[in-house]
Amino acid sequence: MATEKIVIDPLTRIEGHLRIELEADNGTITDAWSETTQFRGIEEIVEGRDPRDVWAFVGRICGVCTGTHSVASVTAVEDAIGSVPPKQAQVIRDIVLASHECHDHTVHFYHLHALDWVNVVSAAKADPQKAVEFANSIGSTWRGNTVHQFAKVKETLNNVINSGQLSIFTNGYWDHPDYRLPPEANLMAVSHYLDALEFQRSIIRISTVFGGKNPHPNFLVGGMACQIDPDKSETVNQVQIDNVVSWARDIKEFVRECYFPDAAAIMGVYKDYFKIGKSSPSFLAVGMAGTTYRGAPDGMPVSTMHHDVRPGVILDGDYTTLHDIDPEKIKEYISSAWYTYSVGDEEGLQPLKGETTPKYTGPKPPYEWLGDNERYTWSKAPRYDGRAVQVGPVARVLVTYLQGHARTKQLVDQAMDKLGIGVEDFNSTGGRTLARAVECVTSAETLADDLLPRFIDGIKKGDYKVFDSSKWAPKTWPKQCEGFAMMEVARGCLSHWIVIENEKVKNYQAVVPTTWLAGGRDPKGQLGPYEEALAGDKTHPLAISDQPLEPLRTIHSFDPCMSCAVHVTDTDGDDIFQVVTP
Repeated sequence: MATEKIVIDPLTRIEGHLRIELEADNGTITDAWSETTQFRGIEEIVEGRDPRDVWAFVGRICGVCTGTHSVASVTAVEDAIGSVPPKQAQVIRDIVLASHECHDHTVHFYHLHALDWVNVVSAAKADPQKAVEFANSIGSTWRGNTVHQFAKVKETLNNVINSGQLSIFTNGYWDHPDYRLPPEANLMAVSHYLDALEFQRSIIRISTVFGGKNPHPNFLVGGMACQIDPDKSETVNQVQIDNVVSWARDIKEFVRECYFPDAAAIMGVYKDYFKIGKSSPSFLAVGMAGTTYRGAPDGMPVSTMHHDVRPGVILDGDYTTLHDIDPEKIKEYISSAWYTYSVGDEEGLQPLKGETTPKYTGPKPPYEWLGDNERYTWSKAPRYDGRAVQVGPVARVLVTYLQGHARTKQLVDQAMDKLGIGVEDFNSTGGRTLARAVECVTSAETLADDLLPRFIDGIKKGDYKVFDSSKWAPKTWPKQCEGFAMMEVARGCLSHWIVIENEKVKNYQAVVPTTWLAGGRDPKGQLGPYEEALAGDKTHPLAISDQPLEPLRTIHSFDPCMSCAVHVTDTDGDDIFQVVTP
């Protein structure tokens, strides 16, 4: 069979613009290109600005990751100027980050990724009673698992299908032969999909209480912008605290009783996907989800949780050895990207010396084929010590499991025993999907059982302080200083790097999880992690070229956020350019 060329553009159910080009032969993918087709200029936009204002700009990098960039920014600025936020302010940041983590993972599984495995049309044929029995059989104790609820969802689905329009489920590959779940499992999953839509509200409200709004909650160099007083209506008060506690309890219930059993059961049906989608065999994480370091991750994190799990790198598939992280070994390459470096385009730059100078050399959109060009993406290619590495839930779970973290080990061992897989099988499409569910459990439990009790205990002791003004005035800063933050957010290790000179931003770089994962080839020809997962071992299936369900499963397992990887904004609100995709 002749080599086929397949273009997936736009790749949907992600944030931002991602185009995947594939070559396939005899039902398997032989080559792949990850192409980010929108430009991010935030680094240039914040140059010359007051460092205390930068968080508000970089928070607009994305409407999904939202506050994570702002926290990374204020932490990097604090590292540079020597500011230390009060204890309660840091706990609040950690609460907001934990709620973001649970929100992102739940939305990703049910609303972005589940439809790669769940056949919505098939669900309309299910027996609601058997759907309840199926839910019971997988250990799901979710309160929504009732005959009444499943019958209601089935009726709604049939009404939608009979109308001739599938609404939000339009354009799915519902006749693809590799949908394997029985109708009852599909009905349960669709019902949980709808439950998760409702469930999102609880999570979002937590960041609204502390940040004033969502998306893009408010933050502050030196602490938090909110005030605490249990007795005042205009502050974080007792009513709001009681609500947050209730919402966190709901989050923990949903994640443990619905999300985790669903993910484990669904991936059990698609168990071969623990051998499909293997990517770069090196992994980097500075700790568990929410862990934040001000500067190098060689001491104690500034976050108030998970101090028993240290940062580390797993190299070259050796899951027995954890190496220390050296930030000097992080470099970004542009040999396949539309940028130019003053030192030469084959060199890699450490982020504190990074440059973001666009130089577009590609064809005018709409594109026919970009893979024949040396440069084909707006995403840089970060490398650690010359290696492409995976970041994200799978990296954190592996780094945490290697250190023997009790709850993570319990969940991972339980899943491995049930599915008959090993630790090395987490480097796969199925492994990335399962790792996200494992981490959502530990994050939800940390939020409800550790962070909120600690915050409330501080209030009981009269600790209301959320801002330290000692380093607020620019006259207290050095004339020249630099700093960075490394933190673990939903999609992986996020780092912001800043150089300040004469009270203004001289240089700013954000190295985000999706850049680590979506970047293209480097000067050595090494594939980026997306590309490696699709074409690294030349065995990834693609049964029907015009229904590329299998590569969608693999790319979605990374939870792409292209707006983080490449993003542009204009402070005047004017159009910069238009991108047209076929």
